[in-house]
This record gives sequence, C-alpha cells and structure tokens, in this order.
Amino acid sequence: MTSKERMMRALHREKPDRLPVTLHQWQGYHLDTYMGGVDDLTAFRTTGMDAAVQYFEAMGQFWIPNAEQYLIQTPEWRDEVDVIDANPRNKILHHTITTPEGELTYKTGGNLTTTWITEYMIKRPEDIDLIDQYMPVTKLDKQKVADVYDTVGNDGILRGFVWGDQAGCWQHACCLMDVQDLILEAFDHPDWVHRLLEILLAKKLQFIAESLDGAKFDLIETGGGAASDTVISPDMHREFCMPYDRRMHRALHEAGHIATYHTCGGMMHILDLIVENETDASETLTPPGTGGNITEPDKVRRAFGGKVAMIGGMDQFNVITDGTEQDIRTEVQRLFEGFGPDGGYILSMSDHFFDAPVENLKVYADAARECAY
Repeated sequence: MTSKERMMRALHREKPDRLPVTLHQWQGYHLDTYMGGVDDLTAFRTTGMDAAVQYFEAMGQFWIPNAEQYLIQTPEWRDEVDVIDANPRNKILHHTITTPEGELTYKTGGNLTTTWITEYMIKRPEDIDLIDQYMPVTKLDKQKVADVYDTVGNDGILRGFVWGDQAGCWQHACCLMDVQDLILEAFDHPDWVHRLLEILLAKKLQFIAESLDGAKFDLIETGGGAASDTVISPDMHREFCMPYDRRMHRALHEAGHIATYHTCGGMMHILDLIVENETDASETLTPPGTGGNITEPDKVRRAFGGKVAMIGGMDQFNVITDGTEQDIRTEVQRLFEGFGPDGGYILSMSDHFFDAPVENLKVYADAARECAY
C-alpha cells in the first residue's frame, strides 16, 4: 500500500495496512537548521514518514515567516508595509491599509519560526464595514496546485486551507481583534460578532467556489486554536463556531473535498460539536504537555464513533524533541492502542515543532511502521 493509499484510507475511516505516520507541517526553520535545507517531500522521505505536504501560496495565513510576500493588493485595498526592523530574528512590520472609505492599521512581529500580531486591525465597530466592502479574497493558481499534487504523488497527501489568517471564521476574527475583546463583544454585542463572522464566512465561501472547486487537494484544513475549549466555552463554540464551520464543510463537500477541523488546544468538551459541524476528520488531539487536554485517546475514539477520522496525538516537545527512543516507541504504541484500533487514525504531531533531533523523527516513523492492522 502506498503512503497516499494508506492515508486516504484512514481519512475515510477505514483500516489501512499499518498506522499512517506524519507531522502537521514541516517548519522552514527545522529544515534549514537540522536537515540541510531540503524541501518538505525530501524530509518526509529521509525520515521515513508518510508525507502530508502543506500548500501555502495564496491561502492568506499571516503567521508563516515572511507572510508579507503573499499580501494581496487591489486598487481599493492597498496594504503598505513600513519595515521597522528587518532583522529576521526580530522582524517588526507596521501595516497601513488604504480603502476608498478610510484606513485600517495593524502591526506584526516575527522571528525565524513564526509571526505574531502586536496590534489588531479592528479597533472600532465600523471597521468591519471596510473589511466587508474591500478586503480581497485571493485566487489559487490551480495549475500550480496540480503540479505540486503530482510531485507528491504516491508519497502522501497534499493539504490546503480555506483562505484567511485562520481557516475558521471565529479563529480568523481572533486575528483581527484580540480574543479577550472578542469574547466580551460576544456577550455584550452578539449581533455585531455574528455580522463579522458572516462577513468572513462569505469571503471563505467565495474562495471555496472560485479556488477550491476543482483544485487537486487531498485534504482541506478548517478551524484553528481559538475555538478550543481551553479558550472559549462549549456554549460559545456552539453559537459562534459550529454553525459557520458546518456551512464551510458543506461547501467543501459540494466542491468535492474532505475537511479536517483543526483544534490546537483543548477539545474534550466539544467532541460532540466537532461531530455536529460535519467535518471528515479532527485534529490535533493535543495532549496536556502541548496545551491540550487529551489524556485518554479511547474516549475520543468512542465519542467520534466512526463518524470522524482522527489526526494527531503526539507530543512534539516532551516526547519527540526531548524524549528517549523508548519514550517515543512507548507513546506511539499507546496512541495506536487508544485512537487506532478501529482504523480511521493518522498518527501525527499535535502541531509545530522546531528543534526535534532527526534521529528521533526516524524512531517515531519506525515505531509507527510496526503498528500493523
């Protein structure tokens, strides 16, 4: 069975020949620092994992290093960048967006591993009118996507996003406004928050219709960590996340795609809502050591009841980066026994990693190959 066949069978909640093993995304920092600057696909082959290559171009994620190279400009949305500090280890950028009806500003910091927001775009309630009217939605070059898909071939799968700073509507809103302020607005002015989410959903549905329909991806990521139950309550998730997520997933299904709902944080108290939002798979199954609350994998498996495939579970810091060979093998076996007995499970790291020894990655892959069905 090829890596692609193995992973696709798991995503369709079936049993492959053995446990698929991958990671969420290769970080450029790790590839440059520890692997001689090879590309993602070569790194998967080198370590013996099943490839899950992430396509970033035109997806709109602000948090990747050097994200400013992907900014979209239109005559009615001019994002001018003032470089305060160009040092890649402490990059500071100030953005001024000019529209026909006013300006928006935001600021970011960055280093070799990621980018973060230091000043949010939404500062006044009426700012969302400018976002509604003028924020552009990117368009994918489907031929470029097809070329990458063909390059990955049978070595694994090609993953994409739904456009936006984050793929989910609530999560995207939390990149435009501080999450604590947005939570307060959800209590004080829920209609305004729903209007913002509808604005973002309309743009994401536009992206799905224009760019994802017919695009050669194996899996599309939605969601994001701001909907985790370690950030908002299940009641808030039900009102402000689930209905918008479900509409996106239905649109993705109509466009011929399967979706994975990304919850990098707590999720034990929203498992029923993840099923209800009609996703095909759920990630990242994060353990407490990396900020989540998954301690008993079998409870997740039973809650999903064969309706949702599972991706993730591995502690990329305490086990993969700092653990011994035996620690890694023991944890792989525990996760396989908890999440994987019925199939429908791809072993993956719960999220990004930066300094994991290459030999540990090879042990991780080797241990998973021993978990046969």
